[in-house]
Amino acid sequence: MHTIALVGCGRISFKHIEGFINNADELKLAAVCDPVIRRAQEKKQQYKKSFPDATIGVYADYREMLDTRKPDIVTIAAESGRHPEIAIGCLEAGCHVICEKPMALSTKDAAAMIAVAQKCNKKLAVCFQNRFNAPVQRLRTALDAGRFGRLLHGMVQIRWNRNEAYYAEAPWRGTWAMDGGTLMNQCTHGIDLLQWMMGEDAVRVQAQTRRFMRPIEAEDFGAAIVEFKSGAVGIIEGTADVFPSNLNETLSLFGEKGTAVIGGLAVNRIETWRFADAGSVGDTEEKVLDQNQKDPPTVYGFGYSALFKDFVDAIRQNREPLISGEKGQKALEIILAIYKSQKTGKPVDLPCDFSTLEMAGEFK
Repeated sequence: MHTIALVGCGRISFKHIEGFINNADELKLAAVCDPVIRRAQEKKQQYKKSFPDATIGVYADYREMLDTRKPDIVTIAAESGRHPEIAIGCLEAGCHVICEKPMALSTKDAAAMIAVAQKCNKKLAVCFQNRFNAPVQRLRTALDAGRFGRLLHGMVQIRWNRNEAYYAEAPWRGTWAMDGGTLMNQCTHGIDLLQWMMGEDAVRVQAQTRRFMRPIEAEDFGAAIVEFKSGAVGIIEGTADVFPSNLNETLSLFGEKGTAVIGGLAVNRIETWRFADAGSVGDTEEKVLDQNQKDPPTVYGFGYSALFKDFVDAIRQNREPLISGEKGQKALEIILAIYKSQKTGKPVDLPCDFSTLEMAGEFK
């Protein structure tokens, strides 16, 4: 049994509590932490609905929590710009860390987090929970089995809505110092899936981003072309401007022997499933589509519980979690390359060194 603590009790934190509850055979919540104590108390009560006798510390300062509770694992759901500081503090205090996306807002900070985890011999994972969606896992199994043949191109489309009320709820959102824009906040999950499927070896990015409508410093729309080492091409389209509400998040893969599209509200439904070997393996499109489930109640899906389970297994088996710090850094680097391409007007080779802070003043 591992003790676990939550730092940051805002919008996404309820999914962390849900993940703790669903892994109660291996995780015991020891503490919740947020500068706004009311929010921490709310997360404590969410957990205690399932475990009324649980003793849970409530803290405003994560450093005090580390000193007094000494949890085995910390999950971080604070503002994006605070992730590196909190993660490094927790790692140095002897905790394993699961960090919300994006893990950092600069390549330098991400590298520092990874280096500290290695130095302290602790696990570091990034919350790209959509990798655990059942259709995404099925897609990955088909890819690993070679059913696509040579991958030619892939595409991710994130067509969501984040209105003015969303940004007013937390003023750090959409700022270069603490968040980045739509690509970094909303689209990073889809970008992670695209690069994971395409080989995790992006070599060049060229992009255009815009701030069309939202009252933020950063972009609310972005489009990019990503070249991979194999020569395959990835296409990214992401927006927070869809009228009147979230439309879909779709991942498409096109190979010489297969075509698949995973769509729905948040890459949760198989929409197209066509393979040259479908007859021989009995995996026909009609059969697969008949197994589709309804959209989840939120865009966050159901992957957190599986992600936390994988992390606990990684500790026990002394292996890397599925989305380690190194793996989580890859999507971040693509997004930072997109920003750099917007700033310079040129294609950007990977790896690159960049920070959201370098985008200050980009959209007047």
